[in-house]
Amino acid sequence: MSNLLEKASIILTPTASNTSEVLCVKPSDGSGDFDFSRATDATRINSLGLVETIGINLPRINYEAGCGSWLFEPQSTNLCFNSNTFTALAGAVATPNAAISPDGTLNATKVNFSTGLNDGIRLNIGGVSASASTEYTFSFYAKNFSGDGTFNLRIDTDTDTLVTTANYTATSEWVRYTHTFTTDAAASSFKTTSRFRNRTDNNEVLFFGIQLEELTYATSYIPTSGSTVTRNQDVCTNGGSLASINSTEGVLYAEIAALANDGTIRYLGLSDGSSNNRVVLLYHNSINNIRAIISSGGTKFVDVNSSVTSSLDFHKVAIKYKLNDFALWIDGVEVATDTSLNAPIGLNSLDFLLSGANNFFGKTKALAVWKEALTDAELTELTTI
Repeated sequence: MSNLLEKASIILTPTASNTSEVLCVKPSDGSGDFDFSRATDATRINSLGLVETIGINLPRINYEAGCGSWLFEPQSTNLCFNSNTFTALAGAVATPNAAISPDGTLNATKVNFSTGLNDGIRLNIGGVSASASTEYTFSFYAKNFSGDGTFNLRIDTDTDTLVTTANYTATSEWVRYTHTFTTDAAASSFKTTSRFRNRTDNNEVLFFGIQLEELTYATSYIPTSGSTVTRNQDVCTNGGSLASINSTEGVLYAEIAALANDGTIRYLGLSDGSSNNRVVLLYHNSINNIRAIISSGGTKFVDVNSSVTSSLDFHKVAIKYKLNDFALWIDGVEVATDTSLNAPIGLNSLDFLLSGANNFFGKTKALAVWKEALTDAELTELTTI
């Protein structure tokens, strides 16, 4: 692999940075660095496994899976207006600052569930507007303190009870739990009756960081205190240059994972700033599908896709391109070829989007570009897990 990387013209791997750029390892003169922006703070899981806040316009290296990867997320709002303050209902006792939370400080709340089905703590979403027939995702951290760790999640709207049997059992470690649900056709707001409830008596559970998002999946934790808070999207553009990208032939490589199978198309790749000339990887709008497109002079010569077991897992993907010679490799296997294509023209940019849209929201462990087509043996080596 080291010999292959020596041949690359652009190499991006997760690198600690307090700048507004995503830094390339190569080229070392900085000409391959990406412009990065996000107009708000955001959180990540750091190398110690703790929830950590990263400042405005700073990219995030996330260690949720143990190995660092760039985390690019869409805009989202936490609709819980007090994400870490809990109101105890009759029969339950909420003790703030009772244990070390996932952010490494003494701010986890211990809840003693006593007797009665409705004993518990409010979720702080009462009165928040709800869209009808819409998917939402609720997420939270929990850890067992004493007893069997069991509890129930109930979420109500003004028109129906959405969740009455979402039961959980907290473990001896902090775990982030998620629950996705759909509102009914008449829903317009959430109710104060939304709560965590007891399932067994004399049961104590630690809670931290509740979040309600109008998304089909949970994104990184967005702290709130007294109001809803919006985290802006991550935008990463303008990597590479005419000097580091060869339009005549080359290889685009990425080790990537999607955030969700949500039916959206997300681009990553080389272009001339438009869709007329491009070599791009993307998540197809079909579930668990990776797609490759090559266009030259406004004509799409290649458009192929390949199924993977789960696009939520990391996959090593490479596109080889040159005149009449295209191949798509995924996880050590050549999954598609084409021998009748023109090479793109004027490729000069490497972006996590295409033509200013369809941003790549996902996780990236590595990204590289070669200015010449690699051999089958080299592509096997490059993409094998």
